[in-house]
Amino acid sequence: MVRELLQSIPVAILLLIATVLEVSGDAVVRVAIYDHGGPARLGLFLAGGVLLLGYGTFVNLAPLEFGQVVGLYIATLFVVWQVINFMAFRVVPTAPIIVGGVLIVAGGAIVSFYKAN
Repeated sequence: MVRELLQSIPVAILLLIATVLEVSGDAVVRVAIYDHGGPARLGLFLAGGVLLLGYGTFVNLAPLEFGQVVGLYIATLFVVWQVINFMAFRVVPTAPIIVGGVLIVAGGAIVSFYKAN
């Protein structure tokens, strides 16, 4: 019943939730590795693991074959990654990252929406 309710969420929203969880989980694990020790490190690793489990759950709730949504997911992942990178680490994307990101987003749109005859 919960699965059916969650699967009624639009695919784009499921993917956005999944990407936010994935990137946040990766950021928390990075902080655990590089910025903390002792009990705080263990807590951060556990929190990162929970976020990454949430990512895996939400990306697999999309009621489509993963191949159908992978382009949109990768494009969304890139954008969310840059937002979280700025918010968590205050890193502004460089020109090469922006140019590459435009290509990633364009490629994701092609993979997701191009219909061959």
